[in-house]
Amino acid sequence: MKPLPILWKRLVDQGETCPRCGSTERNVAAAVSKLESALQPLGIYPVLETRAIDDATFRAAPAESNRIWIGGKPMEEWLGAQAGTSPCCEVCGDLPCRTMELHGQTYETIPEDLIVKAAIIAASQLIAPGATLSASSSCSTSCGCIPAPG
Repeated sequence: MKPLPILWKRLVDQGETCPRCGSTERNVAAAVSKLESALQPLGIYPVLETRAIDDATFRAAPAESNRIWIGGKPMEEWLGAQAGTSPCCEVCGDLPCRTMELHGQTYETIPEDLIVKAAIIAASQLIAPGATLSASSSCSTSCGCIPAPG
């Protein structure tokens, strides 16, 4: 099995995070759960690491909070998206928080489906060229076909 590293970083100040990071946290967890079953037949498993950013680190680099890296690259690279910023909440203070912009849409909370999509694109890079997928089949023609997912 090949690991697919997923790193998510967010501000945690005095045990609190902002609402957008809290929502993204739930979405990351749900996405990883879906990816575990989706990628298992490919011999790939997601490995989630979450890192807390303290207030001093956040103040030095606010765009590092609510940032997701998949397979060693920022999530935006896999999707052709852009990072942006917008005002957030009391936890973040006067600094703008990270957003993601894709196809004219700005996301303050990173959606589960975009996390899954980026991870699947990244996982496709782990599949060896010329590798064939195998699946159990009741096909008796020995044609070498792979049945469609049930």
